[in-house]
Amino acid sequence: MAADTASHAAEVAAHGFDLVPIVVLLAAAVIAVPLFKRLGLGSVLGYLAAGLAIGPFGIGLFSDAQAILHVAELGVVMFLFIIGLEMQPSRLWAMRGEIFGLGAAQVGGAIVVLTFVGLALGYPVAVSFVAGTGFVLTSTAIAMQMLDERNALGQPSGRRVVAILLLEDLAIVPLLALVAFLAPGGEAVTTADRLLAIGIGLAAITGLVLAGRYLLDPMFRLLGRAKAREVMTAAALLVVLGSALLMAEAGLSMAMGAFLAGVLLSESSFRHQLEADIEPFRGVLLGLFFLGVGMALDLTIVAANAGLIALSVAAYMILKMVVIYTVARAFKHDRGEAIERAVLMAQGGEFAFVLYAAAVGVGIIDVEANAILTAIIIVSMVLTPIMVILHDRFMPKGEISTDGLEVPKDLRASVLIIGFGRFGQIVSQPLIGQSCSLSLIDTDTIAIRESEAFGFKIYYGDGTRLDILHAAGAHAAKLIIVAVDDRETSNRIVELVKAEFPHTPLFVRAFDREHAAELIRADVTYQIRETFESALTMAEAALRQMEVDDETIADLMEDTRRRDAERLVIETGADIYASRHLIRGNMPGKHAKPAKPEPS
Repeated sequence: MAADTASHAAEVAAHGFDLVPIVVLLAAAVIAVPLFKRLGLGSVLGYLAAGLAIGPFGIGLFSDAQAILHVAELGVVMFLFIIGLEMQPSRLWAMRGEIFGLGAAQVGGAIVVLTFVGLALGYPVAVSFVAGTGFVLTSTAIAMQMLDERNALGQPSGRRVVAILLLEDLAIVPLLALVAFLAPGGEAVTTADRLLAIGIGLAAITGLVLAGRYLLDPMFRLLGRAKAREVMTAAALLVVLGSALLMAEAGLSMAMGAFLAGVLLSESSFRHQLEADIEPFRGVLLGLFFLGVGMALDLTIVAANAGLIALSVAAYMILKMVVIYTVARAFKHDRGEAIERAVLMAQGGEFAFVLYAAAVGVGIIDVEANAILTAIIIVSMVLTPIMVILHDRFMPKGEISTDGLEVPKDLRASVLIIGFGRFGQIVSQPLIGQSCSLSLIDTDTIAIRESEAFGFKIYYGDGTRLDILHAAGAHAAKLIIVAVDDRETSNRIVELVKAEFPHTPLFVRAFDREHAAELIRADVTYQIRETFESALTMAEAALRQMEVDDETIADLMEDTRRRDAERLVIETGADIYASRHLIRGNMPGKHAKPAKPEPS
């Protein structure tokens, strides 16, 4: 070993560091990942496909995928450290019902059911357990991406999926320990040996907990006083790798050590800085891990076992969907949400690769079985986006629950506000103070229910529908305010109102400068960008803090508004009457201040 190391060092010294493999790996990732994300298949599948393409079963640029995997496993270690950083005890306690109730029920039920797939195919209990458990762990990358694309992360159904994913992230640590426990050769180990191993493991965990509680935060506080960012980064890496090494030397998982270190630092004042320091290493190394997995996919074995792989994918996905649906219904979630969750979480995930690699390392499964199981996971991940598309196309659209909510009917008020989020709520306050009567409609059921607790009566209604606008009293209103936070929705409402109620003044919240120009062209009565005046107010306060005199501040604010308005006039072709309105930032009329004359 020493001779090989010395020989390699001499070769590197003689010929220089070989950059070709690094360049090839980076190029493969840069090409494949954006392409796969654009196709809606996710970055993980992009890495896997890139690894397969450049590996020994692709064009053959790499012949030893395992060598890359050994280094890239550090990415998984750092990934678990960051997960630990997010697991503050206070956060876990607040979500305890959904995490440890719903999440544990789904994970536990799926483990039991999916283990029987391997047993039915004639495999031993340990192999069946590892294979099924790996498939239970959903792909966090795929599920989170699709929730984000569907704008569901903030919805109750989305939060429940996140809680389940959180439980699965937590479950990987004990599952890795259980894999080590199920390793063959246990018969040859005496009770004394087992007790000694348990004692060493507990001692390592206790030492890590004590170090995290009493040493880590003071250490980072001391290093922070040095104000050397590179030292803080080095210290973060030292904590992650040192914790992983301690657990490995104690016979436990490196991942467990990193996770525990993250949890211990989760409420530290340096948590965000640690996460920022580790994130670049984590991202690159985890991507390298997936590249290595793709390289390690033995297409010869896959082709030889195509029937088994197809049968296993179908069995695992169908049974997992049945479990997810059953658990969702048992927790009294509606049928539409249960089906959607089952489709979204039907695939295996990234942690399966970690679990299977650990099982190979301790001898539970061999390399061929690992290749088959890895192929099963990959195929399920590829199928998930397709299944979601089919679900959205053929499943009837579930009606949004409006239990306890009222829809508008023959409303009459002087002002109709469409959209009652953070912007609409602020707009309403002075109007209420002036005793103006308001009709409020929105489509966000959560916001409607939460606002009612503060005394607001909000009706459930879509402002892009003419019948809803009539029911909400748009035809009788003296003023209509569009305060929705979606640009396209806003434009549709404006088009409808201008066509059906052309004489009603229309005030509209603009998303950005381009949207403001569109609204001016649509001839709305008044528009304002949602951040424009608040940004100017902050600038005014900043100037005052810098001890600039009030007259100069007023001139600067006026000049900023004027120059902005002039650009909008040029872009939209607005007349001078509109430009004065834009410059002053209020409606022309008897209360409007005249524009400040230009110096000659």
